[in-house]
This record gives sequence, structure tokens and C-alpha cells, in this order.
Amino acid sequence: MTTNQKPNYTLPIIVMFFLFAMISFVTGFQNPFGVILKEQLGLSALQSQLGNAANFIAYAFMGLPAGMILQKKGYKFSAIAAVLVGLIGVGLMFVSSTLEGNDTIFSVYLAGAFVAGFSMCMLNTVVNPMLNTLGGGGKTGNQLLQFGGSINSLAATICPVLVGYLMGGSLKGLSLINARPALYVAMGIFALALIVLLLSKLPEPILEELKRGGKKVAKPTLAGALKFRHYVGGVVAIFLYVGIEVGIPNMANLYMTNELAMDTTVAGSVVGAYWFLMLCGRLIGGAVGGMVSPKMMLTTVSSIALLLILGAILLNPAIAVTIPFVGAKVPVNILLLVICGLCTSVMWGGIFNLAAEGLGKYTAVASGFFMVMVCGGGILPLIQGYVADLGGYLASYWVLFAATAYLLYYAVIGSRVTRRDASADVIAEEVKEGVMED
Repeated sequence: MTTNQKPNYTLPIIVMFFLFAMISFVTGFQNPFGVILKEQLGLSALQSQLGNAANFIAYAFMGLPAGMILQKKGYKFSAIAAVLVGLIGVGLMFVSSTLEGNDTIFSVYLAGAFVAGFSMCMLNTVVNPMLNTLGGGGKTGNQLLQFGGSINSLAATICPVLVGYLMGGSLKGLSLINARPALYVAMGIFALALIVLLLSKLPEPILEELKRGGKKVAKPTLAGALKFRHYVGGVVAIFLYVGIEVGIPNMANLYMTNELAMDTTVAGSVVGAYWFLMLCGRLIGGAVGGMVSPKMMLTTVSSIALLLILGAILLNPAIAVTIPFVGAKVPVNILLLVICGLCTSVMWGGIFNLAAEGLGKYTAVASGFFMVMVCGGGILPLIQGYVADLGGYLASYWVLFAATAYLLYYAVIGSRVTRRDASADVIAEEVKEGVMED
């Protein structure tokens, strides 16, 4: 008598959780590191956002190739490749802290941020479906994804607080040398994850399906997905959303440490509070998600975010308030921006659900292109930095105000799905295959 014992994936699941955390931890470096480099190299506000831009623009180059690698090589190969690329990226950032000459330091650092962005994109492509697979799909797989998302937000909270602490409270004399311990942590976790992945046996449903072969059918193309107007609007919304999510804390950190000359440790804690509220928002969103439509959720949070950003721009910074769970006294403008974390926390899911509605067989390829649009997290803050150099840090939030206004438009009008969202040939094809009703 033989029994099929279910494999124990506890260790790989833990590794995936760590990698989920590393996505936001390494991405989060670019915010406080931009503050350090601004002081060390005498950068402008725009230049201080170039590391963040390099990190996110890498998604535009790697989004589609990452999906192809996963499709051809499977989870284990893709995860190991992502970790190796991450080690190289963080290693380059570390090397930049050992160099002399402003141009050399900045060039090597930007190269490291760009390579790290490749890794973060690859990890995003691998970790989400891998956790679902390790959980066996269904409710357990979804539960693992929710836990992974929470850990991702927790790491995003820790990163600015940790680097703010390492900065020692003052901008004077700061350099990337001060941030080396954070880089040691990142490289150590990557190295540990690499060892565990090499020794682990992971399920490979994609490779198994390829081995089995089966009936060959034409693969859905991105061109087909782009014929749906509500999906195209969603692509724009995702691009803008990631820029909003990243731009709010990035520019707030620069505003606090430069214009307000706040203690860098305190500023890091305030930025950490924004990410902590994102964690809280995701937990709340998960709890009420089954009772509130994505359209209503996105409409509500976009409207609130618009009011908060407008208040942050227009209110007098002389009005000081205390952030309770941080204990820091800050201008009311900063408090309003921190509260925005509750709004941005659930925007991704709302946009994705609305944009994917009615796509049928195009859903997978459409989802892959969403990863390319994450590059908005680098481009919008860059524009915001340019505006900050011209008109001040608070004025730069008009960029994010306009972007948030589009999200509200998309939630109310742009996300509507009608038969006219697809061209006649796409509709005919979907009807033939039974995906859409005639």
C-alpha cells in the first residue's frame, strides 16, 4: 500500500515571505538614500529622485522578459536568477559607498539601483504566483498572498525608520557609508535566500504543463487586450498610481529634512508611519473587500486622497500637529500626506480588478503588462522633483493631485465596460469561444 505524502513547503514559504519583504525593503532604499546623496553630492531635488527613477524604470525593460523567463524556465530558476541579480544590484550600491568623486559615486549608485530594479521586477513576477502555488491555490493560496502582502508593507515601514536611524539625526556630513548596515542586511537575506532556494524542491506546474504538451492554440496577444478601452485606461491608472504611492513619502522626506531641517531619524519615522498606514489599509481593505465593489472603493479613496493632497498644498505649514503613533510634531501638511497611506493602500487592487473586467483570455497577458507600468513609480517622482526645484516641495504635489484626479475619473467613468470597449473582431472571437455573451 502506498500513500502520497503532501510535500512540506514550510521553508520555501518562509523564503518567499522574506523575498516579498525584500521587494519593498530594497525599493524603499531609494527614498532615504536620495536624501543622503542630496547632502553628500549636492544634488537638486530632481537629481535626488534619479535613483528611485532608475529602480522603477527597470520594470519597463524587465516586465515582459520576466514573464517569459518564468514561462520557459519555471519558478526555481526564475527565483534564483532574481536573487542573484538583486545581490549584484545591492552590491553595486555598496561599492558606490567606497568610491571617491561625485560623478563616479552617483553613476555606480544609479547602476546599482537600476540592476536592483530588475531584481525587484523579477521577484514580483515570481513571488505572487509561487506563494499561491505553495499554498495549493484556493483559499490557502490566497491566504499566503495576503500574509505576503502584509509582510511587504511591514518591510516598507521598517526601511525608512532604519535608514533614518543610521543617518544619525542630522544631514551634516552624511554619506552612503552611514547606510552600509542596511545594505549588509539586504545582501545577507539575499544570500540566505539563494542557499535555501538551491537546496529546496519547488513545485513547477508551468514546466509540467509544457512537458505534457496538449492542443496548440494561438496565444492571446497584448494588442488584443489593448483594444479594450477600460483596460487602456487602467494601464494609465496603474502608471499614475505607483507614482502617487512613491511620490508622496519621497518628497515629504526631502521637505522635512531639507526645508524644515527636521531630525533625520524623526523624518524617517514619519515616512515609516505612511507605510504603516498602508499596511493597516490593506488589512482593512481585505476585511471589507467582499462587501464593497472595487469601483466604490477606488472612488472613495481617490476622493479622500484628493482632499488630503489639496489640504497639504494649501494649508499653512506653521500649523503644527503631533502624529500620535510616532510622537513627532510636524506641520499639518505632513500629517495629511501620511494619512494618504490609508488611501493608496487599496488602489492597486481596485484598479487591477476594474481594468481586468471582461478581458477573458487576455487577462494573463494584460496582467503582465501592468508590471511594465510600475515604472510610473520612477517617472512621476522625477517630474515632481523638477517641479519642486522650480516652485517648492509643497507645490510639487500638484503633480500628484492631477494624477489622483485621473484615478477618480477612471473609477467613476473610465472603468465602465461596454461592448464598444473591444473592436468587432475581438468581440467575435470572444463570442466564438464562449468568453463573452453575444
